[in-house]
Amino acid sequence: MNAATSGKRPALRLVFLGPPGAGKGTQAQILAERLDARQISTGDILRKHVADGTDLGAKAKAFMEAGALVPDQLIIAMIESEIGTLDRFILDGFPRTVPQAEALDALLERLGKPLSAVFLFEADRPTLVRRLTARWTNPRNGRTYNTELNPPKVAGIDDDDGGALVQRPDDTAEIVGNRLTTYDAQTAPLVDFYAKSGRLTRIDALQSIDRVSDALCTALGIRDGAPA
Repeated sequence: MNAATSGKRPALRLVFLGPPGAGKGTQAQILAERLDARQISTGDILRKHVADGTDLGAKAKAFMEAGALVPDQLIIAMIESEIGTLDRFILDGFPRTVPQAEALDALLERLGKPLSAVFLFEADRPTLVRRLTARWTNPRNGRTYNTELNPPKVAGIDDDDGGALVQRPDDTAEIVGNRLTTYDAQTAPLVDFYAKSGRLTRIDALQSIDRVSDALCTALGIRDGAPA
């Protein structure tokens, strides 16, 4: 009996890579809703573990309070806690380095859950700077808007909860430039890592949100939320 006749949806295990401002988070949210998958942002799960006071969160908090980076092994452990029972998920912005990618591959191999695809969202630097400096965030749930791409219905107000939106300090032009430079330095080897293994698909992130979503579904052989 195949997946279609049994009612079981096929596995969908994706990694979304790309610079800040390329639209990874927006597309991960859209695709997760469309395909009944879980969007997993390492930043979100890190904050959740810290807020919930889990063992992993307590260990991570100690590094954060010391001004140090949270070790890769802790992040990987948090990811494992999220995907242990999942077979349809989108990793949004992780991994960021080759060691993280290698650790993720080892985890997924141990779980018997190899990646379905890796997508690289590509956009030129001027566009990224313009997008990022136009970004506004709901500080209560992390939802983001962009005054160019997906503005709120009312300027400065979240569509859902009606609360005020804020602009993060790291969305200023100078900080944005530094973030993009850091991304370029860290991620070029990671792109090669996935390209050499034949798992990388490049996506033109300069297209409209709808066209990028359609490009992702086409690459996955998906029509109307179901396998073609």
